[in-house]
Amino acid sequence: MSAESVQARSARAGLLPGIGGIDEAGRGPLAGPVVAAVVVLAPGQTIDGVRDSKQLSARQRDWVGLRIEAQARAWAVAFSSVQEIDTLNILQATMLAMQRAVAALDCCPGQLRVDGNRAPELADYRGQLDTLVGGDRLCPAIAAASILAKRARDQHMLELDRRYPVYGFAKHKGYPTAAHREALRRFGPCPEHRRSFRPVRDAMLQAGLAE
Repeated sequence: MSAESVQARSARAGLLPGIGGIDEAGRGPLAGPVVAAVVVLAPGQTIDGVRDSKQLSARQRDWVGLRIEAQARAWAVAFSSVQEIDTLNILQATMLAMQRAVAALDCCPGQLRVDGNRAPELADYRGQLDTLVGGDRLCPAIAAASILAKRARDQHMLELDRRYPVYGFAKHKGYPTAAHREALRRFGPCPEHRRSFRPVRDAMLQAGLAE
């Protein structure tokens, strides 16, 4: 579909011109929530410093994130909890977080692009919904969303580190590093560990805590 036809359809539907990028952070960790973000940019808009969040340091994500929040037409961040991950599975919990992020927008663009090859069901959305593999490298709005999602999740994991200091969440953010696996082996899981993930189940079995 051409840009002109997308804009025309968006105008008829009462949607803003521009693109909303959607991305997530936290599908792979053993602990903590999965986080989704959506960032809406005006047609042709770029924000200085925006690129794939994995290419930025934590400090860079902080200041670029503030710039995104100030300059984007709209943005939102949403979480799916560990309990939702364990109940639904990580893919469906990710889709749920994306749905929540879009629902939290105070205005909706005529086009939404999701990083990867799976998009959430958005029953009330009347614009164009696309997926884009490698979108965090190819689409500025998705790259901006990746930064906000990663930044929000890292901040949440710092809070969890203060509540559960023995696991080292401040360093590894819940990912299955050697240090994290060793802490699981020594202390067993905390309430923020994903019990549907095999390394956590194995730690529970070892500690005699299997459900």
